[in-house]
Amino acid sequence: MSFTVVVITRDRRRSLLATLERLRALPGGPPVIVVDNASADGTAAAVAAGFPEFRLVRSPRNLGAVARNLAIDHVRTPYAAFCDDDTWWDPDAPSRAAALLDAHPRLAVVTGRILVEPGAREDPIVPELRDSPVPGPAWLPGPALGSFLAGASMVRVEAFRAAGGFSPRLWLGGEEELLAADLMALGWHLCYAEDVVIHHQPSPLREAHLRRRHGIRNTLWFTWLRRPVPVAVRRTSGLLRTLPRDRVTAGALAEAAAGLPWVVRERRRLPPDVEARLRTLEASQRDSKARRYVS
Repeated sequence: MSFTVVVITRDRRRSLLATLERLRALPGGPPVIVVDNASADGTAAAVAAGFPEFRLVRSPRNLGAVARNLAIDHVRTPYAAFCDDDTWWDPDAPSRAAALLDAHPRLAVVTGRILVEPGAREDPIVPELRDSPVPGPAWLPGPALGSFLAGASMVRVEAFRAAGGFSPRLWLGGEEELLAADLMALGWHLCYAEDVVIHHQPSPLREAHLRRRHGIRNTLWFTWLRRPVPVAVRRTSGLLRTLPRDRVTAGALAEAAAGLPWVVRERRRLPPDVEARLRTLEASQRDSKARRYVS
């Protein structure tokens, strides 16, 4: 088996157990690693009792997206198929994604087509992935991407480790953008695959305000960590014009400002070719209906 399924979770026992039942039915019985982010609802015990064939990693604290880094430490296959506790892959989707990675050695990430359940409605982000304006090499098996969706992507473990995984500072909420840029800076590519299908049934247990606060903060941090100053100014001003004027936004801006010394220390310009690719996304990011900072 060339891939391992990685699931991170916190306090969503019911959604997680339904997802794990579907993963148990994947052809070939791939290894599955579940990282529990210090759940308080009995999630870890339920996984241990109900799915003894899966590897359970118990984090003593909530690591957010960095729980995926912890899981990757235990992966022994070339690829990792990421899942959230409310997403799952079509039976043939992981093998399709792995075949693309096998065939294209400089491809680091394959992001699939996301269907929202119930009803199998296409997620609003999918048209943006399918019609991505990012230029890519002729060998890419699908549209080139400038970022990815962790809960709906397979990654090349070698590339993930080389780029350092997800940043502990960003924690959770738009954490993929920084990792994607750093992968591209190392010469890796990302693409969308129409025939790799992932389902998402959003859990009702969502910390919407927290996710929005972190999403705003992380967008600003990434912009100033990696983009040229004129681009960072333009993107920041555009973001500020569209954000709701409420306590969540105020908290996000305060957190972003508090992290400024770290941003200055860690700031690193991207190679010109990577920056040129990211600039092609400015119009779609500005006009996107799927990237609204609301909660």
